[in-house]
Amino acid sequence: MTLAVSPEFLALAAIVLLVLGVFFVRIPVAVLLGLLGFGGYALLDGVDRAVSMTGNEVWATFSGYGLTVVPLFILMGQLCYHSGLSERLYTAVHAWAGHRRGGIAVATLLACGAFSAICGSNTATAATMSAVALPQMRRYRYHPVLATGTVAAGTTLGVIIPPSVVAIVVGVQTSSSIQRLFLAGVTPGLVLLAAFLLTIAVLARHHPDWAPAGEKTAWAARWRASSGLVEAGLLFALVIAGMSLGFFTPTEAGAAGTALAALLGFGVGRLNLRGCVQACGESLGISAMIFLLMAGASMFGKFLTLTRLPFTLADAIAALSVSSWVVLALIALIYLIGGMLMDSLALLVVTIPIFFPLADKMGWDPLWFSLFLIVITSMGAITPPVGVAGYVVSAMSGHEGQGGTRVPLAQVFRGAAAFLPSFGFCLALMALLPRLVTWLPDWVHPLGG
Repeated sequence: MTLAVSPEFLALAAIVLLVLGVFFVRIPVAVLLGLLGFGGYALLDGVDRAVSMTGNEVWATFSGYGLTVVPLFILMGQLCYHSGLSERLYTAVHAWAGHRRGGIAVATLLACGAFSAICGSNTATAATMSAVALPQMRRYRYHPVLATGTVAAGTTLGVIIPPSVVAIVVGVQTSSSIQRLFLAGVTPGLVLLAAFLLTIAVLARHHPDWAPAGEKTAWAARWRASSGLVEAGLLFALVIAGMSLGFFTPTEAGAAGTALAALLGFGVGRLNLRGCVQACGESLGISAMIFLLMAGASMFGKFLTLTRLPFTLADAIAALSVSSWVVLALIALIYLIGGMLMDSLALLVVTIPIFFPLADKMGWDPLWFSLFLIVITSMGAITPPVGVAGYVVSAMSGHEGQGGTRVPLAQVFRGAAAFLPSFGFCLALMALLPRLVTWLPDWVHPLGG
């Protein structure tokens, strides 16, 4: 069969159909990726080869050892969620920092960051921390814009700070070391957290009525409330230190973290058999979604490789007489716009086969480039029109059990917008100082990939 159009044009047409299908027809991304990948491959190389490619890619995705780490980390997060770790974590941080002006917002941000890192889900963190923190901030007369914006922004930290499910998926897709990706996310995540805390301090200074001080907690009560910090610290240390020191592979670290999360949940008496069943069911659903997305993206990636579009694009851009800074700025703009319209994980899975050949052509460190993309796409969770964390926080604000009214979505996004310059600062720092990303993996992980 002879095509009347070039393979590159066919690839561009498939990308346009992907965008139209996701945003206007509302076809699931995983299904659309698979259909376009199969159809394009069949047009270029025949139906029989397309069928063979589909079977190979689906089998490779569902049978590959690398992706076994995904359901384990998701299950660890779900067990933490159902055992009430988020409440204990928030109570602990609130007891230590809540008595200062803006302190409750700081406590909320720190608890969001810690829980989202363990949980691995923006949506679950947004729902949980909204229910836990918003009633407290309303009680102390925090402005709804600051309260909801803080919760929404805090959920993005878990995509960057390890252990991160998004980093796992990126590592599997790019054949990168998950241990090194986890370590690479530590410093940018802490930089972003520090910038968020500075944002709260500035807002509290310029709008004192937005963030009044809470009650001071006695020292004895602070120590009693610190169990949440201890639990989160133990989980983080077991997973990250275990992998960094070579005691665990990523899959073994996920299994160890899951076992510890279950033991801690049963130990404090907040996890029961029903909670375990719910955690397993939800983990299966989320894992299946990610596996299907990876299979569809793999099929679409095979089609793009056959068209040579990623490599043609990389060669064309590399041949332009423009600075690498201009290329990086254009990529950042594409991801910024894409993050506003598509789920961050789906956006990364779709675009990595296109942009990684370009990054290789430009001579960029793949570890640094992966983290740069993860940070910029994490902004999508709090930017309209798709920012899912904003929608969840707005919906949960009317279901706090405190007689509160729902905070309009526009106010949630207004509050979250105050934290967007922090992302710009973090990304600029990463671009100017690539060692900010790579120094910790190079120092801690000389053991190989």
